[in-house]
Amino acid sequence: MPENADHQSPDHQDANHLIERIRQKDRDALAEFIELRRPQLLAFIDKRLSDRLRKKIEASDIFQDLSMSCLGSFESVDFEGRDPFRWLCQQAERRIIDAHRHHFGAQKRAANREVGIHGAGPGNEGAGIENDLAASMTSPSAAFSRNQKEFFLAEALEQLPDEAREALKLRYLQGMQSKEIAEQIGKSDAATRVLLSRSLKRMQEMLSENVAFQTLLAQNR
Repeated sequence: MPENADHQSPDHQDANHLIERIRQKDRDALAEFIELRRPQLLAFIDKRLSDRLRKKIEASDIFQDLSMSCLGSFESVDFEGRDPFRWLCQQAERRIIDAHRHHFGAQKRAANREVGIHGAGPGNEGAGIENDLAASMTSPSAAFSRNQKEFFLAEALEQLPDEAREALKLRYLQGMQSKEIAEQIGKSDAATRVLLSRSLKRMQEMLSENVAFQTLLAQNR
């Protein structure tokens, strides 16, 4: 059997055909693609549900919400050059964040706990992006619009390494302090603070090079 036989499987061929139809703005094709990728999406969602949230909601509930919201926003999304499965995974994460906020009030807790990794005060250049990042994680619906600041923040976050992305999500979604994050990811408190600081700096660099984001900021000043 050829080594690349898996790449020629019926499911793979069907997925490629559906992706082409999706990029041609065929809404039914997205519905078929979501159903085809149901097992992978459910596994993706289940892996990212915290034990605490799992007691409140099931992966299948997130999947149903994901399906409805993505089909509802289909017309406003540009799929040219975009992997629909990766987009669905990103939207699944947004739904998980929304569920966490709904059940546990993460945004309120985060605002009442540790103010920032660098602390507040003059010269704290990271404070703005920290606040925006927290807002983007707790306002998933805003990320559907390419004209929203939160969308660009979410896109930049997805480009970070897995460990950095996880640390930032624990910090700004769940409101954990650096010591708690350190225990979660298996690092020292000092190393975790460095990771968070460098990750924020990297996001700032990416956003400073994003012309659309900078234009949006200029328009809102």
